[in-house]
Amino acid sequence: MYDDHYGLTGRPFQLTPDPRFWFDTATHRKAMAYLGYGLSQGEGFIVITGDVGAGKTTLVGHLMATVDRERLNIIKIVSTQIEADDLLRLVAGGLEIEADGLTKAQLLTAIERGLHATARSGRRTLLIVDESQALPVSSLEELRMLSNFQAGGHPLLQIFLLGQPDFRERLHGSDRLEQLRQRVIAMHHLDPMGPEEVEPYMVHRLSLVGWQNNPHFTPDAFRALHDATDGVPRRLNQLAGRVLLYGAIEQLGVIDRDVVDAVLADIARDTPSMAHAVVRPASVAESDVVDMPAEPVPLAEPEPVFEAATVEWPVPRPLFHTPPPSEPRPIRAPLFAAPEPAVEPEPVTVESIAAIAPDPVVSEPAETSSESNPTDRIAALEARIEEQEEALRRVLTLLVDWVEHDPRMDAALAAVSR
Repeated sequence: MYDDHYGLTGRPFQLTPDPRFWFDTATHRKAMAYLGYGLSQGEGFIVITGDVGAGKTTLVGHLMATVDRERLNIIKIVSTQIEADDLLRLVAGGLEIEADGLTKAQLLTAIERGLHATARSGRRTLLIVDESQALPVSSLEELRMLSNFQAGGHPLLQIFLLGQPDFRERLHGSDRLEQLRQRVIAMHHLDPMGPEEVEPYMVHRLSLVGWQNNPHFTPDAFRALHDATDGVPRRLNQLAGRVLLYGAIEQLGVIDRDVVDAVLADIARDTPSMAHAVVRPASVAESDVVDMPAEPVPLAEPEPVFEAATVEWPVPRPLFHTPPPSEPRPIRAPLFAAPEPAVEPEPVTVESIAAIAPDPVVSEPAETSSESNPTDRIAALEARIEEQEEALRRVLTLLVDWVEHDPRMDAALAAVSR
């Protein structure tokens, strides 16, 4: 209804995650940096956590729309308390393996063969498990065992786990998950948006559906929207949709704090039992308000340990692709390298992180080398790969540290956002 009234070509604040509306908040930019770093390593576990509605599913959609699918085979599983055997069958299905009637031993053998076949085709395999907090310990242990599959000393499977904050706490607090915890190479918690991010977030989504400043949002309206939703993207979308509907019904051309407060009062009055799950009203009577539970405090990020290195990089094909002009161009998460003295910092993108990631190493058949000793050739290749991986880890760790700790990054990121 409101989209027709305001001349919009679609619904900018729909609740269904849509990667077309991806927006680079500070926390999502950091998450993409960690993902780029983790994918460049090609091994271990990447863990992203966030509260309900923080944008985890949208992050996955953006990742899948951005990476080069010709180089990365992605298997996505949404966990609903899946037991270990069923989880293995879902992984087998992602590798196009018929798992009916197979014992667990046969299933594991088939999965390993499927991973080898994918690697021989020139692709790495990434397993994405959403809602990981619902997985029993036995299933998490099965995932750890799958990460052991290798070819020539190189892992065949990398695993990306998404979950709510209790999964992060569970991972750090369980002795039974110590071995899995040691294999986590990147971890990040998605925080809510800050007050200064609400306006660019809403303008971005509105602009994608043809918004021409009708209705006009005043600065105090954006502040009211943040105050009522705590900057959680899904709550903000829900309230913004209600505000636009109210504006269309009342034939409003300007949305200000009074309009937002009127909508909040309607929500509290119409569905008092659900008011706390959507927004926290700012202007209704205290007796009508149901307090929201306190936000869990995310655990501190571990301090990275690194040493500087000077490296000459190989030039493999980039993992992240640039879409043709006919496709919507995804918004990339910019990173920055340490600036040289008296030189402006050069931007580094997720694409450039992925561009230095080595291609999957696949053992060539012996018959492809008829002019030299195959054993010597393989030994030379493995030695070269080990040198490249060590250099890659050290420099990327340095890059992540710049993203986390350099005070000049805030000014650089703010300039890019503008």
